[in-house]
Amino acid sequence: MAEMKIKPASGAAGRRKAAPARGGRLRAPKPVDDTTVAEIFARFHAAEPEPKGELEYVNPFTLLVAVVLSAQATDAGVNKATRALFAVADTPARMLALGEDAVREHIRTIGLFRNKAKNVIALSQMLVDRHGGEVPRSREALEALPGVGRKTANVVLNIAFGEPTIAVDTHLFRVSNRIPIAPGANPLAVELGLLKRVPAQYGLHAHHWLILHGRYVCKALKPDCPRCLIADLCRYPAKTGAATPARAGSSRSPAFGTDRR
Repeated sequence: MAEMKIKPASGAAGRRKAAPARGGRLRAPKPVDDTTVAEIFARFHAAEPEPKGELEYVNPFTLLVAVVLSAQATDAGVNKATRALFAVADTPARMLALGEDAVREHIRTIGLFRNKAKNVIALSQMLVDRHGGEVPRSREALEALPGVGRKTANVVLNIAFGEPTIAVDTHLFRVSNRIPIAPGANPLAVELGLLKRVPAQYGLHAHHWLILHGRYVCKALKPDCPRCLIADLCRYPAKTGAATPARAGSSRSPAFGTDRR
């Protein structure tokens, strides 16, 4: 793919810092406007048109299991544990045949592995009993499965079934509040806000872009603003150093880090 330069937005609106409030604390900046939101996602799209989640899976069932296992765990840690697991149990019936003890041994390097093994077996049983061994395509049915909450359901609906959902993890929550695009006090508020604000043409990949940006660039303790793709648009008052907008054209773009695996 040919490399293309991304032109920074004109004007100072995206570069204003919040004014200090009483007591020396910075006020939260106002959300960026709709034109800026569109520019943010246009740049993300230019940098990486087809972003992917980092959990490894082979079908909707293994995706579901991987996301359930990823709670309070890293994607890399889950992938190490599930490669061998999915090689022998890639359907609900095979997972049930493997049994809870064996599942627990496969995933014992993952946090909360005992409870997660129980949930994997229980959700596999429910898939067999209620859904013919298939992963359901409705949010209600997914959230009825053991160990599956709204975020997990959103990931499965998005990746397995192509629904433009927003799965709010800690990285996405941070980025949406920092820029800010759709600030909110809790994940549901951020999710609903983003659903209203993200342009329709970017809806399918929006949560991947924001998660990857938060994981590799807009990090919690020290955001890497000097190589941020959207630094000139962001209103976060505690930026780290001068920023030069990155250039798009590679899946290993500075927009999403150079250390991804």
